[in-house]
Amino acid sequence: SSYHHTKELEEYLKGVHAAYPSLTHLHSIGRSVEGRDLWVLVLGRFPTHHNIGIPEFKYVANMHGDETVGREVLLHLIDFLVTSYGRDPVITRLLNNTRVHIMPTMNPDGFEATKEPDCYYTRGRYNRNGADLNRNFPDAFENNSAGIQPETRAVMDWIKNETFVLSANLHGGALVASYTFDNVTGSLNGYSRSPDDDVFVHLAKTYSSNHASMYKGTGCDNRQTFPEGITNGYSWYQLEGGMQDYNYVWGQCFEITLELSCCKYPPAEQLEKFWRDNKVALIEYIKQVHLGVKGQVTDKNGNPIPNAIVEAKGRPHVCPYRTNEQGEYFLLLLPGTYVINATVPGFKSMLKTVEIPDNTGNFSALKQDFSFSEVSDQIRSRVASCPKIPLYQELARTSAAVKPTLNILVLMTIILVIFK
Repeated sequence: SSYHHTKELEEYLKGVHAAYPSLTHLHSIGRSVEGRDLWVLVLGRFPTHHNIGIPEFKYVANMHGDETVGREVLLHLIDFLVTSYGRDPVITRLLNNTRVHIMPTMNPDGFEATKEPDCYYTRGRYNRNGADLNRNFPDAFENNSAGIQPETRAVMDWIKNETFVLSANLHGGALVASYTFDNVTGSLNGYSRSPDDDVFVHLAKTYSSNHASMYKGTGCDNRQTFPEGITNGYSWYQLEGGMQDYNYVWGQCFEITLELSCCKYPPAEQLEKFWRDNKVALIEYIKQVHLGVKGQVTDKNGNPIPNAIVEAKGRPHVCPYRTNEQGEYFLLLLPGTYVINATVPGFKSMLKTVEIPDNTGNFSALKQDFSFSEVSDQIRSRVASCPKIPLYQELARTSAAVKPTLNILVLMTIILVIFK
């Protein structure tokens, strides 16, 4: 197999869509600095739009233009999914119950600029304006002064317009699954823990343990080892403006960063092997979008309530996770007992205790709806706004100081009031 440059990539994606028009939807979410389309192929039983109860999943590759393995592996994945649908029962159920978005390249200009394939860093890492797209997002810990690039803006808008639940971005130059947070304020003993750290560790291990060799943790040279093939992002090295933290904080989407190859731009004849090494892991990881609990928040007439806050107790997000236009929420949680708190600002919270099983094999998270009998569709709460400035350190400090139960809500309310 050989590398797909812009023209071949577009032809390939258009060919797949033409061959499988009812299973796929092809669209461009924006353009690069040099005007190349940022293509996304969507796969699923309802590829063109979101359906209630069906979670949205995404893979993004090649945001560093010279890190090329992910770009080609995702084309193999597309081929595998469309040819297995209707033949393989697992893939059929997966695509019937999940909407999968695949973006083979976020930085087409950087890829085209990399003239000499090289295992190490080249200028093609950056976009045409010389920006590192993985340092270009708003940051949850400090104000990121980088001017937002067109590729970054396109992805931010895309995240805003879809109800993404789970995601991974594919890189090269190491062999490890890295998870949130990538940045931190104050000293946290070399580990920047998110409120959902247990879920992130599980997600990273799901990938590494299903990969041909990542789980061995040997890394790419003797200097660096990653036990079980995973690492907390900050423990590995600190970065500001990364895409995975942005997804988690502002996009309500759990994303991890997958480093798939020691060599950034390996010879084309190795691509087939990279696909084989990653195939099972790529599929098993998608299934994790069905972890946890999901449901709808409705008013007394059964109409959906958008922007209701739904969170698991003891796991507050600095931007509270909210329902979408259809009143839906999705919370990724490991099996166990949780108290789910639904709040329509201005009304009394509703608490429900749920026992979450491991449901990924059934391709559906546990369903738990909330109906607010005192809310009618005339009274729509003000949208609780999300802080635009970094706040995680505040949240960590305050939540440690208060009892986590009742006060978390009070804390949330205070934060929301302050940042109105």
